[in-house]
Amino acid sequence: MTNPVPNAGVHPAAAAGRFTFAGSAISVNRMGYGAMQLAGPHVFGEPADPDEAHAVLREAVALGVDHIDTSDFYGPHVTNRLIREALYPYPDGLVLVTKIGAWRDDKGDWILERSADFLRRSVQDNLDRLGLSQLPLVNLRMGGPEDDVLEPMRTMCEMRDEGLIGHIGISTVSAEQLARAREIAPIACVQNHYNLVQRADDAMIDALEADGIAYVPYFPLGGFTPLQDATLNEVAAGLGQSPQAVALAWLLQRSPNILLIPGTARRSHLRDNISAAALQLPPEALARLDALAG
Repeated sequence: MTNPVPNAGVHPAAAAGRFTFAGSAISVNRMGYGAMQLAGPHVFGEPADPDEAHAVLREAVALGVDHIDTSDFYGPHVTNRLIREALYPYPDGLVLVTKIGAWRDDKGDWILERSADFLRRSVQDNLDRLGLSQLPLVNLRMGGPEDDVLEPMRTMCEMRDEGLIGHIGISTVSAEQLARAREIAPIACVQNHYNLVQRADDAMIDALEADGIAYVPYFPLGGFTPLQDATLNEVAAGLGQSPQAVALAWLLQRSPNILLIPGTARRSHLRDNISAAALQLPPEALARLDALAG
């Protein structure tokens, strides 16, 4: 559910309004921050500039970000440690959303795993490194449309009932997997790959909006392959904005249940990203960007 936000001028991240996660009392500004890029290259190892990483986190909160997306497998163990170092004790209202279902080997390879024991260890790792007694919202990361979602969802429900996690989200899922997951438990949010040029989830976003469920696109700016599009560049130039800010503003105007978690390791990029919360694209710009779907 989208809610108006006071003090949007004081806190720029609030300019796009707020959203309350389905089935919860958790309300956040629609413009958030993704901590993944705070780790080293390819989300592995330590940051090149730890002081800048801490500064980015503190400035994000100062600008009104109250939704930070992280995971203990970023680094691994790096972004959660940086978040705690920079922000603990956490300000009231800050929501730390984590993801489980994978780990990194000593070469930095991503290993997907969803056994009950592993999911439990992952939740405990996140709790310990973030210094929390409960994770407000945890996304279960699936690997592909062929993966079984029922057994890991049952484990998620057990941890929710034990008070280790507050609410359940799910990531990298098909519409069919999402439907099966919702048969097991309420889903507070979906985190899938979606951006201006990657729009396979259009129907899912619309269906989730109707049910008041958040959709949180990962790689909103293209991720490891940044968005490169001539139309986007032309529209941005005509508006006197960066292509990144325009791409984020398009997502915010795409649907009121979309929450953004753009990541960066630099304060200058952070400010530009957050400026998109107040950017209203005119109809002609929207029409040109919408047409990119074809």
